[in-house]
Amino acid sequence: MTFQLKDSFGPDVVELIADMISGAYPAFPRERFLAGALDGYDDLELSARGRKITLALRRTLPDDPEHAIEILIASLPPLEQDAELKGMQVFRYLPHTYFVADYGLDCFDTSMRAQYELTQRFSAEFSIRAFLTHHPERTLAALRKWASDPSEHVRRLVSEGTRPRLPWAGRLRAFQADPSPVLELLELLKDDPSDYVRRSVANNLNDIGKDHPQIAVDICRRWMRDASPNRQRLVRHALRSLVKSGHPGALDILGVAYGAQAELSHAAIEPAIVAIGDQITISFEMRNPGTAHERYVVDYRVHFVKSNGGTTPKVFKISTVELEPGGAQWFARRLSLQQRTTRTHYPGQHRVEALVNGVAYPIGEFELVAELDAGLASTVS
Repeated sequence: MTFQLKDSFGPDVVELIADMISGAYPAFPRERFLAGALDGYDDLELSARGRKITLALRRTLPDDPEHAIEILIASLPPLEQDAELKGMQVFRYLPHTYFVADYGLDCFDTSMRAQYELTQRFSAEFSIRAFLTHHPERTLAALRKWASDPSEHVRRLVSEGTRPRLPWAGRLRAFQADPSPVLELLELLKDDPSDYVRRSVANNLNDIGKDHPQIAVDICRRWMRDASPNRQRLVRHALRSLVKSGHPGALDILGVAYGAQAELSHAAIEPAIVAIGDQITISFEMRNPGTAHERYVVDYRVHFVKSNGGTTPKVFKISTVELEPGGAQWFARRLSLQQRTTRTHYPGQHRVEALVNGVAYPIGEFELVAELDAGLASTVS
């Protein structure tokens, strides 16, 4: 039987939450909470289970949201104890963040205190977005203070929670239109001592670059002046999407010439016909045909077939290489075609290209099928 994330968020988590709240609030109707939270629980996926618990909390905690959130805060164990939680254990606080986002907008100070505590145990990167939308100035003021907090988890919330395009979350449209409030926060964190925080800063700037590429390039160019090795790594990570798209300014920051000459040969995709769930190998040789030393950023792009028969491209990183005149490099990469929560595969003809310093070079195509019959399998094996 395939393990699913929701299997780590079973009825025992609901029991644990009930015990925690009962310890802080003796009047808590524990059995009524359990009955409401566990009704139909087994049929739900992870996030829906979290929402189910949140609704049960709303029905059993005091009607006043501020009082209810105060109880949730009081139910939290000491940070030292929660620091020992591993993996999915931290998801016990998912319903708490939902509760604050759904019901805490009218008790700002208490809700912000709750998120300060919760993000050190789990993450408040999703719940903080409701406050950025409804109370932008007050929330940004709090985040500016948190940018110098002793906890790296709190500092990371400053950058991760303000990402305009945070995965699995609604977009922050105001910051997509005008990222300047976010950029002020990122300036405070660009040299953070924690790699955990700096990587979040890079991801945020990468998001901004999708809507405002020139702004992201200008900031990265400025940040690279007298940059420490840590900040250089941050900038490279922040530019990854623009580099994949071949943005000349982004390539220039990395010391790569847009459109530098290259020659590809011996391109192959094996097997040419493959079943969903299997894998292919993409390979080719690249040569520098010029008379000068060149630095190359090499990726490959697959045009995945969609459910409607159209295609959507996705770029995969290969390498950055330097070649003398006449020098060559062989590349081979495996691509898994397993179904994923982030990408669903559909049968059809898939086109593959190499991207060299932003320029596309055709590699070939492969046929993705639902399954290989015995005759076809023997042909392609």
